Amino acid sequence: MSALSLAVGSPTLADRFFARRLLTDLILLGAGAALVALSAQLTIPLWPVPITAQTLAVFLVGATLGALRGGLSLALYVLVGALGAPVFSEGNSGFDALLGNDGGFLIGFIPAAALAGWLAERRWDRRLPTALAAFGLAAVVPYVFGLPWLAFWLGQNGYANDLVAVLEAGLFPFVIGALLKVVLAALLLRLAWRRAERTHVAHPDDAE
Repeated sequence: MSALSLAVGSPTLADRFFARRLLTDLILLGAGAALVALSAQLTIPLWPVPITAQTLAVFLVGATLGALRGGLSLALYVLVGALGAPVFSEGNSGFDALLGNDGGFLIGFIPAAALAGWLAERRWDRRLPTALAAFGLAAVVPYVFGLPWLAFWLGQNGYANDLVAVLEAGLFPFVIGALLKVVLAALLLRLAWRRAERTHVAHPDDAE
């Protein structure tokens, strides 16, 4: 009988190092949320949305844990921050922060991690070209959530919120950094899989 686990789908990187058990999954969820919280403190102040290392952590958590566990880990991060833990960028916390200028991006991290995990379950993270594509797609998701919310927030606070103003505030300053994070995440996952393939017996589902 298989052990109770939150893991579903094909094995991801975490499954090469840890057995699929509920307690292990819960620890991994917490570790993923902690990694995102730490990366949020690596910040370049910028108004209205700061530049942080969060997106890189979101990619890594999602691809390592898979769609369900990755999404749950980011949901845990957002929930803990909303409840008052200072885990958002620059140590912010609370529902006011979640409803603030970058709240849409925070919510968008959840489906971004799930998408990265879903693609990892389909082995996109194991080769550099497909890993670049996977993380490139995942990188778009926070903006799908973040930009409309930012437009609303700017308008509510008396700032220009036309398309150009929103893109200048929430997209253009982040493009180069986002591309660098995509490349770095793809390289890190490829290196991690190489190590895993050298040191672990292949999982039955890993067969080509």
